[in-house]
Amino acid sequence: MKLLALLMMLPMLALAADVPAVGSQAPDFTLNSNEGKPVNLKKLQGKWIVLYFYPKDFTKGCTIEAHNFQEDLAQYKKKKVTILGVSVQDPSSHKSFCEKEHLNFKLLADVDRSVSTMYGSTMEHNGEVLSARNTFIIGPDGAIKKEYVKVDPAGHSKQLLADLTELQKKGK
Repeated sequence: MKLLALLMMLPMLALAADVPAVGSQAPDFTLNSNEGKPVNLKKLQGKWIVLYFYPKDFTKGCTIEAHNFQEDLAQYKKKKVTILGVSVQDPSSHKSFCEKEHLNFKLLADVDRSVSTMYGSTMEHNGEVLSARNTFIIGPDGAIKKEYVKVDPAGHSKQLLADLTELQKKGK
């Protein structure tokens, strides 16, 4: 009976995973993008990366957050920053979302929730396990420079840009 209780707790334990610590190497992964092509984090080493997790395509908060990234995309490019969004929807959902919302950055499909779990970025909503709204700034050395947990999508992009300016000035 105790084994059954423990097995029933496994999904909750996965949801309770900690986010990787600032200063640690960002966990590597390969996920398919909205373009249907694999994106490998390690192959992007040498660049600044904003890795943001979001619950679901076509929802209000996720659309606001994506629009803000798109609105600020020129500033990210000027800072030589790559934006990668991650959620549990498949590449075709991400492709439709990008087309409908005119998004020009990559959204990655974490359909098995493994990357969201590695980054401590899962949550349960209406019985479904989704990516939680967390963001990580990853430096050119592959280390996590800053993390944001339970993000408010409205002003998030502006805060990231300000923090990136400071991090890049410090050469971190």
